[in-house]
Amino acid sequence: MDARYEKLLKCLESVRKKTDFVPKVAIVLGSGLGNYADDIKIECEVDYHDIEGFPISTVPGHAGKFIFGYVKDVPVVCMKGRVHFYEGYPISDVVLPTRLMKLMGAEILFLTNASGGLNTSFCAGDFMIITDHISCFAPNPLIGPNIDELGTRFPDMTHVYDEDLRDIIEKTAKDHNIKVQKGVYAQLTGPSFESPAEIRMLRTLGVDAVGMSTVVEAVAANHMGMKICGISCVCNLAAGMSANPLTHEEVQAAANEAAPKFKKLVTESVIKFGAL
Repeated sequence: MDARYEKLLKCLESVRKKTDFVPKVAIVLGSGLGNYADDIKIECEVDYHDIEGFPISTVPGHAGKFIFGYVKDVPVVCMKGRVHFYEGYPISDVVLPTRLMKLMGAEILFLTNASGGLNTSFCAGDFMIITDHISCFAPNPLIGPNIDELGTRFPDMTHVYDEDLRDIIEKTAKDHNIKVQKGVYAQLTGPSFESPAEIRMLRTLGVDAVGMSTVVEAVAANHMGMKICGISCVCNLAAGMSANPLTHEEVQAAANEAAPKFKKLVTESVIKFGAL
């Protein structure tokens, strides 16, 4: 058996010893957005430390546990804290939580993140529905022998971000008077913020927002046949687009300020996902 798949099954076994909850929607909460889980009707929590072999988040603002419960009547699992490639984990560990949530039963993956805005029409605090992505320098999580139990060797990437889910999010935003943008998200490795020259490169490539997560998770989920959607909270303008230096504290502060609208948008969208 592939060692990565064996590790994944051991993690699943650890979770199943604590709960048999089967989610429909998996939600990954990005920097500053972890408090969303406070509004869920919680059935169970599982600390990452209690899952055998599970990678532990080391980033401030990422609590490090699975939250199982209901958004209205929709069963969900929330990752309150994700792991990143820049923390030193192999890429297979970075996407292990995504794969694990699929094995728990999740059919839909709702990705969120905090990002830097490259599109000059964006403002700090804007939400961007991810329509496509670009990966720069982060290794593809499917490199190595294919795990046939999870998916095909050469998955198609034409429609990673499900159009029906995107339409639901956009309509929900309109119904609740929440401004949303749409655009392309790029993942770089971090942990350093991008240089002004890298930002110019990304803008030339057609990127609207940039961060240090999400794309590898989307690739792994797409490989497994999940329906995927994503919202990026634009927390600052990227390097070279503002005179101010970039800090993690700034990103968290902007995400915290946007949190009430984010909660409303995610909650109402997930309720509609439940009818799919």
